[in-house]
Amino acid sequence: MLAIFSDTHSTGGHHLEGAALEAAREADAVIHAGDFTNVEALEAFRSLCPVFYPVHGNADDATVTEQLPPVRIVDCEGIRIAVTHRRDGGDVGLAMFGRSREADVVVSGHTHRPSVTDAEGVLLLNPGSHAQPRGNRPGFATLERGEDGTVRGELREPGGTLLESFTLESE
Repeated sequence: MLAIFSDTHSTGGHHLEGAALEAAREADAVIHAGDFTNVEALEAFRSLCPVFYPVHGNADDATVTEQLPPVRIVDCEGIRIAVTHRRDGGDVGLAMFGRSREADVVVSGHTHRPSVTDAEGVLLLNPGSHAQPRGNRPGFATLERGEDGTVRGELREPGGTLLESFTLESE
């Protein structure tokens, strides 16, 4: 299982709790789409998640941006995931970013709004913010390949409430 987070905006730790903390602990890998804010938050995630794929965001300070790329490609469980904090051009820009990297899924953050959008051949996934939702529902996401080969995903609130479930047909 993959656990996916973004927009922590912390001055200290990871601020994970409930189902979000459990998902991060149990995941085979964790993706974070940026905006930790400072190195203490980044290190809190690194300590918790042995397999960790972060990118930096626009609100990260220099101690974070020096350590992390702005873009990352993750191949996990047969899923190709392009990770970025944000992309100019909204959904169209994100879809073009994903297609140019032959991704099945584009994970992004920045809006603090959990969302899933089918963009004709690439799934756009924003886990939202588990810690600073800024007027949106707080969120995080999981992706897991079932025995039938189907990738199932969920957007959840940190306490565990299901916001949306979705599937991704991949080869």
